Amino acid sequence: MKITNETKVGILAAVAITILVLGYSFLKGNNVFSSENEFYARYNSVEGLTVSKPVLVNGYQIGRVAALELQPNGTILAQLKISPDYQIPKNTIARLESTDLLGSKAIVFELGSSQVYAEDGDTLRANSEKNLMEQVQPIQKKAELIIGRLDSVLTSVNNTISPEFQQNFNKSFASIARTLETLEGTSKRVDNLVGMESTRISAIMANLESVSSNFKNNNARINAVMTNLEKVSDQFARANFENTIKNADKAVADLQAAVNKVNSGQGTLGQLINDERLYNNLNNASANLDKLMIDLKANPKRYVSFSVFGGRKE
Repeated sequence: MKITNETKVGILAAVAITILVLGYSFLKGNNVFSSENEFYARYNSVEGLTVSKPVLVNGYQIGRVAALELQPNGTILAQLKISPDYQIPKNTIARLESTDLLGSKAIVFELGSSQVYAEDGDTLRANSEKNLMEQVQPIQKKAELIIGRLDSVLTSVNNTISPEFQQNFNKSFASIARTLETLEGTSKRVDNLVGMESTRISAIMANLESVSSNFKNNNARINAVMTNLEKVSDQFARANFENTIKNADKAVADLQAAVNKVNSGQGTLGQLINDERLYNNLNNASANLDKLMIDLKANPKRYVSFSVFGGRKE
């Protein structure tokens, strides 16, 4: 049977289309010869993430991003196709991370510890990580703010430095220079004075050295004198202190003896304190004296009489 040219062209076209489809799918990362597990993750933003980006675990690719779909609430649902050779724990986190400085991103699985594995069609927990540029932006803003403040400070300083201030500043430097010249002249005069009086200074130093030598040679005697003075002062202090203690003890003993005599009824004070009869007699005398005074006020003629002519009246 002879195959016509039209049949050959049709067969060739079908094979070419098949190869084109398979090649396109292969370039997109699709594995057309084996089935893959599909998982989903929902993100608020997928900037830098595109279809066919890899899904990684510790830097090793286990799948790819198959599709990105915008949801009615504004979130983006990412379809992830994972090789069936790998089991994914159910509490795995699909983290969106940067892969380079240009902002490209990939899905990185942070495998969980659950013994229950996710099944085909499950939605995994998602988490986004800022890329390097987003992390640098706050620092860049702070740096720009600091530079702006420095610029304003330098502008203020520049405005503050007026010609009058510069003139005063120059005068201050000139005054400092004159002060240094004066100090230099003073130091030269001191040097000349020391040079002229070097002989006297040498003599004074020799005398000081002689005095120090005498102290050194008589060190033992000086120590002995100081020891004797210390002993004398100690003995004098102890003697005075002992005499004071003895006098105090004697005074306390005399006072105690007097108190004992009073308590035992000896002497006038002891009898006055301890003898009730003396107290009663004194009390009676006081009462009689009181009565006498009352009678004296009531009948003074009984005790006092007056005569104008010197006559005697009974």
